[in-house]
Amino acid sequence: MITKKIKSERGVAALIALIMVGMLTLLGLAALSTSEDEISIAGNELHEMRAFYAAEAGLEKAASIMMSSYDTTGGPPHVLPSGTEDLNFCTVRYNVVSNGPATVTDLSNGTLAGLHATVRSFSLTSVAGNAADNSEIRLSQTFEAAQVPIYQFAAFYENDLEMAPGPDLTVQSRVHSNANLWVQSSNTLNIDSYVSSAGHIHHGRKGPGAVDNGDILVKNGSGTYVSMRDGGGWLESTDGHWYDTSVARWQGRVQDSAHGQPVLYPSLSVAAAGDAHKLIEPAGGNPDSYENKSTIKFIDRQAFQNVAGVWVNVTGAMIIGGVITFTDDKFYDARENEWVDCMELDVEKFYDQGYAPSSGVIYFSDQTSDFPALRVRNAAVIDSALTIASENPVYTLGNFNSSGKKPAAILSDALTFLSSAWDDTKSAGALNDRVAANTTVNASYVSGNVETTASDYNGGFENLARLLEKWNGKTLTWRGSAVCLWNSVQADEEWSYGSYYTDPIRNWAFDTDLDDPTKIPPAPPTVRVFQRIGWRQEYVGYEGS
Repeated sequence: MITKKIKSERGVAALIALIMVGMLTLLGLAALSTSEDEISIAGNELHEMRAFYAAEAGLEKAASIMMSSYDTTGGPPHVLPSGTEDLNFCTVRYNVVSNGPATVTDLSNGTLAGLHATVRSFSLTSVAGNAADNSEIRLSQTFEAAQVPIYQFAAFYENDLEMAPGPDLTVQSRVHSNANLWVQSSNTLNIDSYVSSAGHIHHGRKGPGAVDNGDILVKNGSGTYVSMRDGGGWLESTDGHWYDTSVARWQGRVQDSAHGQPVLYPSLSVAAAGDAHKLIEPAGGNPDSYENKSTIKFIDRQAFQNVAGVWVNVTGAMIIGGVITFTDDKFYDARENEWVDCMELDVEKFYDQGYAPSSGVIYFSDQTSDFPALRVRNAAVIDSALTIASENPVYTLGNFNSSGKKPAAILSDALTFLSSAWDDTKSAGALNDRVAANTTVNASYVSGNVETTASDYNGGFENLARLLEKWNGKTLTWRGSAVCLWNSVQADEEWSYGSYYTDPIRNWAFDTDLDDPTKIPPAPPTVRVFQRIGWRQEYVGYEGS
């Protein structure tokens, strides 16, 4: 065989160059294709994200309409929210349907967990579609509107809550302030349940007076008392380590604004504009008034009974029967420095003569005299569950609901407990002339107070219910819930100690019957709580895919 040598390699170099160019071209085309895919994927993700946030906005709009309706009317809209919006380059369709009538159930979330409430549940859905890529996102959530009877709190204050007991005191149920909470004790203050403040929690006094160093103990999540002491001082909201240390110490059972504790709004209409005192004011132009809930009412010294929807004047019959008496300057209130113009209600005769209110609510308002008030007497036994609401101060004389206890509550401008030894003829005399006797009161109450100032202390939680006698060595037994939603309008003199009263032995406790929804007094004030639970992303897809 004869081998022929290649004399030139110039063609091989050109071939290699062409191959390299081809390979680079293919790599470039592949990279370009990959880039286009990534751009497409990124674009799809952007469109899906837009749709997702648009769907979230639909849920928010539906929930806001629901909350606004409850805040303005006390209930859901007559026509539940449903609509379509163009938002974020997407079309959003939202809808709300009812899950049925309201039911009484226990709440399961937050600091109100464990309380019973009347809960109405709704299902919210929102679907957002993005026309750019036909992507669609469907979200759903459950919206709950809960009405929580306020008497489940041992103490509930709209304004600053101050607790400074002298003797040992144990508070068995929840303590809440919609403002700040100030606590101290001369001995030991035990709190067995949640402590919450929409403001800040402090140790000491808001106003004047010495700071006592008795222990403050709150049960943690395991049911063990844990002190508020912190080294040589006290753990409180002003401390830089307040949040972390309080969570570790009490496992979320002590919360203030630093923990996100919200204001718990009493259920009022827009007409009340946050003024809970409207609850006890007359009904004219006032949809929140307890006069609207009553079936027996006393207005300007006239008595009325609701019979089959018609108000019947029964003043004469009640006076003749000894059910009510009207007396100007009946007795002297040494705190207010006023002679009381009194309507006295004999509760025993009231029931015996068939005046039990069918709604369980009595309303009282008197604007005809200088210092009008309602005083209830002979009330050791009440025949049925009862709520008394009064625009004016209320005085209980002697034992109230002490035998065969029924659910009972008193709402008033101010509330004063007079013992069974009270004597009107000695009311203007020296304190030593007004010696109290052992007395029992079983009633929740919503009452007014006065503001603590730099120079005057308002008496705190332990003096919210007022006293006018020398109680030394005598026992005042009380079971119920203590609520302060307003400052007193009529009985507005400052608290002081020793001149017009002295302390009783306070056998006080939260009435655990109030944990039973069947034993709440009639027509209780409530706080409204909105809960949004069960959020789900039900669908992500593309139309026509």
